[in-house]
Amino acid sequence: MPKIVSKVAQQLNQKQLAPPLIEAASLLAQLVPGDAYVGEVFSLGYEEALVQIHDFHRRQVGGIPALSFLVAARTTPNSEIDVREEDASVILLRVLDHADLPNAQEALRVRVETAQRVSGEVNKSWDDRDVMDPTTHHLLSYAGVRCRVLGTFYVANLGTDAAPLFRLAFGSDLSNYYPNRGLKVYKPRSDVLQRIVNYREPRTHLDAGELMVSVGQVRYASTNRPFQQISGVRVEITPTDLLGQKTALFGMTRTGKSNTTKIILKSIFELRWAAAPKRIGQVVFDPNGEYANENTQDMGGGTNPVAIKNVWMCGPAALQNELRDDVVTYGITPHPNDPDRRLMLLNFHVDQNLDIGKEIIDGALAAGGTVKYVQNFRDVNLSLPQGVNPFGGDMCRHRRRVLCYRALLTQAGLKPPDNLKPDFRKPQSLFSADFVNAMATSAGKDPGNYATCATILQKKEISWGEMARVCAILNDYILDSASAFQQFDKTYVQKNDDSWADDNLRKILSMFAYPNGSRLIGRVADQHTHLTGTDYAEDIYNDLVAGKLVIIDQSSGDPVLNKSSADRVMRRIFEENQKAFCHGQEPPQLLIFVEEAHNVLPSSKEDDLLDVWVRTAKEGAKYHLGLVYVTQEVSSIVFVYRAGD
Repeated sequence: MPKIVSKVAQQLNQKQLAPPLIEAASLLAQLVPGDAYVGEVFSLGYEEALVQIHDFHRRQVGGIPALSFLVAARTTPNSEIDVREEDASVILLRVLDHADLPNAQEALRVRVETAQRVSGEVNKSWDDRDVMDPTTHHLLSYAGVRCRVLGTFYVANLGTDAAPLFRLAFGSDLSNYYPNRGLKVYKPRSDVLQRIVNYREPRTHLDAGELMVSVGQVRYASTNRPFQQISGVRVEITPTDLLGQKTALFGMTRTGKSNTTKIILKSIFELRWAAAPKRIGQVVFDPNGEYANENTQDMGGGTNPVAIKNVWMCGPAALQNELRDDVVTYGITPHPNDPDRRLMLLNFHVDQNLDIGKEIIDGALAAGGTVKYVQNFRDVNLSLPQGVNPFGGDMCRHRRRVLCYRALLTQAGLKPPDNLKPDFRKPQSLFSADFVNAMATSAGKDPGNYATCATILQKKEISWGEMARVCAILNDYILDSASAFQQFDKTYVQKNDDSWADDNLRKILSMFAYPNGSRLIGRVADQHTHLTGTDYAEDIYNDLVAGKLVIIDQSSGDPVLNKSSADRVMRRIFEENQKAFCHGQEPPQLLIFVEEAHNVLPSSKEDDLLDVWVRTAKEGAKYHLGLVYVTQEVSSIVFVYRAGD
């Protein structure tokens, strides 16, 4: 039997590989740094590997920091690899922590006893050669590290057997269980590390001429000492790799997170004047105002501060007027250095914003407790049913509701547009002559006020203040069981199948009966402006569809208002792209950047699919939404990126 085994081994050693296979073998060999050997894998599972290392080899490679990469391979750099064999692969590992060897307790006992012998001798340590014999010192130099299995590099044939096209591929698991296979372990540095961190998936990136952008350099530890021998290993990305993906940038303050984000933003913006132009909409939620405003942090090598909002200046001179319009800034408050800033405020009075404004008010009133009249008002629906007769009773009642709602907004301090007047006579009167006459001659609890209200309704023009007074009196008039309204309404119902004052109108009018009613509505006054007629969330989405860079400055204004505004914008983006997807259309590719993401993204709500941020993270890819979130350093990150120069 031994002779047969020896003969088979000789045949394998003499096996000749075709030139394509030799070239393919070099792809794997490039990932095995022969001068950076650190130890042996002595236990390999599907998720973890245990590696034995020695102090000598550890010093030779500059140490093994936590979270650094290691590679494990069956083959050596100089061996002839047949990529078709199962063992022809390189396993990528990440160092997690130390691991005890089987003799750990005995080694610990020896160290303790030796340390006791030198206790008190300041000039001598327990590992000195004159304290510990060389054999013991050598045996104690072995240690173990526990690693996570990140995946496997292997060579895939993207062509055919007749015309092979071998490329380096990566799978995020192990293809087999190797309980009894010895693997050599190496620490990737310089060129090898660069190949790993800049690996490109060959099935989607066959174009060697793709735009590559440097975003920083690899560091294995914050204490970036020269003997680590990894300085200068640049990290590059293709900006379009972020499309439809979740990408995280972590790091401590002042380690370059924002600079890296700006490099990515700039790179994607520059695609519009590339050889194959591409316009991709980008939106940045900017809590510190460092993207929307010039600041000394971004000196750009000159004497004047710059900002990413001026990225259009990097374009060709002939295109700069057009490119300038491709950068749009939004904010809750104006900025003296940004006269073109668009305010993220809503005109609650205009028809297209009535439902949106009512939703915002309802949200603000949610903190009002269980007060009955507030709860009733939150139930009011201002939507007009489809297919109603524009001159029928349903339309007339709808217009009355809206008129009284606008009067309530005005009384709460939400100024209406200058061209919006309380005209209740066109196309037909909302207060008929029979209604006004009945009110003018009504008995009841306060006939004088009823008559005053009738007089106001007979004027050619009235102000919003007068309209608010009318609403307050109407509420009393309708509720007064002794007033003329009761008989008038009975006659009205017989003709129109519904009350003159439907439930929605009564709930609106009830807000005028309480001094606190309009004050509660006034909580949203900061979100209102009378100077615009559009919804800023819709405007932002349209800018993104047009491929513009949108910067939302959240550095000023109320934090709660900023958060609610960000949620509204994100919800509109998600729902519009979802709508396109569900209607068989191709949603636009959009990128969402969230700076200081811990202020916006929910915590401990990963399963709350009602939250738009959670839904975007989980479902955004199929709707062509890419999410890039930037936040503080956490403990399980492999690299710290610093922006390139």
